Amino acid sequence: MKTRSLFGILFLGVSMLIASCASESAKEGEISTDIINDPATAAAAEEDAEMPAIEFEEKVIDFGEISQGEKVKQRFRFKNTGNKELIISDAKGSCGCTVPRWPKQPIRPGQEGEIEVVFDSKGKQGRQHKTVTLIANTKPNTTVIALKGDVLTPEK
Repeated sequence: MKTRSLFGILFLGVSMLIASCASESAKEGEISTDIINDPATAAAAEEDAEMPAIEFEEKVIDFGEISQGEKVKQRFRFKNTGNKELIISDAKGSCGCTVPRWPKQPIRPGQEGEIEVVFDSKGKQGRQHKTVTLIANTKPNTTVIALKGDVLTPEK
């Protein structure tokens, strides 16, 4: 019992100390502006404005209907709408049947480029939705584009 009482008194004392410190840092009814006045948050906003940005004409392309075994090639056109050079470091298809090709050189601000995606429908059937994830020096650092369409199987 004595240890419970001791812990209760200790807890009460710490609580009162915290409450008194909090009342000194901000007057009653006032809101602290520490976060707003933090120069680190302002610098982060400025950094975002100085980053490259990738903007696609279309992020999803519907290739329509194709016969099983056909390959479809589509081009996703984009523009660097940011203020720094855009560098696409990697592009990965959602499966081995979706293969992207992307520009390896930096894309200057205002310059355009394209991602070529080839979808191989061999062994596929029905509605398809395949994605390509791009990794670039943008914020966020990943962008997803997609191909969709129907793969028709031959009648037997």
